Amino acid sequence: MASPILILTDDPESGNRLARAVGAATLVRDLYEDGPTTTEARLIIADIHLPHSDSINRLKRALASARGPATPLLYLFHGSQERGEIQAAMLGASKSLPAMSAAALLAKTVEALTPAPAAPKTPVEHVEAAREAFALLFTAEGPAHDLVDHGTEIVNRAILDMKVGNWLSLVAAFDDVTHRHCLTVAGLAAAFAASLHFNPADAHLLTKGALLHDIGKARIPLEILNKPGPLTVPERKIMAQHAQIGFEMLEGKGFSDTAMRVVRSHHETLDGAGYPDGLRGEEIPDIVRLVTICDIFAALIERRTYKAPMGARTAYGIMLDMTGKLDMDLLRAFGPVAFASDFEDVQLSA
Repeated sequence: MASPILILTDDPESGNRLARAVGAATLVRDLYEDGPTTTEARLIIADIHLPHSDSINRLKRALASARGPATPLLYLFHGSQERGEIQAAMLGASKSLPAMSAAALLAKTVEALTPAPAAPKTPVEHVEAAREAFALLFTAEGPAHDLVDHGTEIVNRAILDMKVGNWLSLVAAFDDVTHRHCLTVAGLAAAFAASLHFNPADAHLLTKGALLHDIGKARIPLEILNKPGPLTVPERKIMAQHAQIGFEMLEGKGFSDTAMRVVRSHHETLDGAGYPDGLRGEEIPDIVRLVTICDIFAALIERRTYKAPMGARTAYGIMLDMTGKLDMDLLRAFGPVAFASDFEDVQLSA
């Protein structure tokens, strides 16, 4: 028998109406009544009529006990769409809808969020995906083959860590573009670590963090994540929450401090203009600065729904103009990873 759909609501009558509209096995829970939750729900629907601090905190506590890492959350908002979408992002919702949506739209959305589960990727499949990502992205203008091969080897070893592989499978099931990006950033970071002569243990910890750095994007709505155009201000605010969301997803799961710092702080910049904590200068560890460089370079050279891929030289030139934001010493050291034997033609002066 399929697991039920769990409806968390501050209005049980509304929850019962939702259950009838969904037309599937459901369990309605009143947030203001103490009682057990289920960890077997295949979908959670949050229906909060009065989203004030008490009801949201009750919802967060219920989600903490009822929601697994791959359980989708549908957030139904009442009132302002902008406020509702921000609340949905803060809660890590997979999808948000106006509470007054027609029953047909609700049923269709529920069906889309509860497909037959796909088998998680095996470590071998992740390894093959990493190799394919590098082959597609790195042209003759890109990193030397030996660095790519060395980086891939380090990534492969990190993927064999079951904890990393399981979380990476969550990303792969949610969005293939984000999955490939995580693999690419990890490959660049591993190659960079090799060029800097990191010892194997430190390179391994670094690569784990790079593989997981964007795990929080699995809680960003796909229509924002893969929007084929510029994001609005509210959408940018939602997107910017992925670093903190990722940190919260992995907190207490046994990952190293290095990996956790990378996940939380890879969008911090030396001038304090980054997020989520506005760290500045020496507050940002060197390991995080290294991954930030790899993350930005990968994002520039990758093909996305809203842009064509840049050449490596163009991308590196843009990064050279980010004085005050990026560590310029590390950026210069990154040059051989980006350009290999062609690198001497690039101007390195700050």
